[in-house]
Amino acid sequence: MIHGTAIIDSRAELADDVTVGPYAVIGPDVIIGSGTAIGPHVVIKGHTAIGEKNRIYQFASVGEDPQDKKYAAETTQLVIGNRNTIREFTTLHRGTQQDHGITQIGDDNLFMAYTHVAHDCIIGNHVIMANGASLAGHVRLNSHAILGGFTLVHQFTQIGQYSFAAMGSAITQDVPPFIMVGGRPTRPHGINSVGMERSGISAEDIRLIRKAYKIIYKMNLRLEDAIDQMEDIAGDSKEVSVMVSFLRNVTRGILR
Repeated sequence: MIHGTAIIDSRAELADDVTVGPYAVIGPDVIIGSGTAIGPHVVIKGHTAIGEKNRIYQFASVGEDPQDKKYAAETTQLVIGNRNTIREFTTLHRGTQQDHGITQIGDDNLFMAYTHVAHDCIIGNHVIMANGASLAGHVRLNSHAILGGFTLVHQFTQIGQYSFAAMGSAITQDVPPFIMVGGRPTRPHGINSVGMERSGISAEDIRLIRKAYKIIYKMNLRLEDAIDQMEDIAGDSKEVSVMVSFLRNVTRGILR
């Protein structure tokens, strides 16, 4: 289960069925849950807690110090949920005391090769980050969002649930839920109807989301006025209500 060349600190806590490949290095204060597989040459350090049934491929770096000049070796955390796939050369960093001191990753996410999650990011569930996609610090990436290859996300940006960013997007402002963005400069390009259909969102809710998109992007309204009109059409639609809630809490303005 644990290769003879792996180096595991005596203070690390590994469930009995965790597998560890050759030349992996696991430091003190690391906790790894049942069914997780650690590939060869993986490095896991810091106060890092990893849940169950994750798979971490070779050469990934998990729980490293944040790349922040203000960081001064304070005790901060990386917390990873269950059933995540972390591919080759992915880097996942701990939080900083300038935020909440924690980088948090949910369940069932896919981090393809060379992806980067910086300090203090919060990632939901069922997220996909394609090869080379990178999050700067303090980004919130909500559930079911997809970032195409080499997408870059500015610090403190929020990415809404079920949103989709095309390959090479440069995201510098918040992206509302259910929206597709792409191009250089990156702009909105309709709603992610395919992703919503695959997730079982009803045709009526998709119709209302499309109507909400037109209110935000086609009517030249101030954001506050667009939100008021969206509330008028929301009715019992949970999805439109999610959009309204997101827009009321934007931090950097929305990508338009």
